[in-house]
Amino acid sequence: MEKLRRLSLHWVKFEIIVHVPEDCQMFPVTVRPTDTIKDLRVHLVKQGITSWKKQFTYNGKELGEYETIRNLNIKKGAVVLLVNTSER
Repeated sequence: MEKLRRLSLHWVKFEIIVHVPEDCQMFPVTVRPTDTIKDLRVHLVKQGITSWKKQFTYNGKELGEYETIRNLNIKKGAVVLLVNTSER
């Protein structure tokens, strides 16, 4: 049963919102629980959103590049902030 649950995490997808306050923009992004913050960053870059000198935060916590969506307890519809590293 545990193996089936772990396998299902690769297929489950949900949408979160990335908010870029400096541009007053919000971007919906479809993620998997197993995606890392780096995967999220790459997805945004593919959409033309520069994020390399910016930091993701969620619930006031800075997110590490290799933390997964599941480990950070980010749920469907959550809003993740993307701010300049100089604004921290």
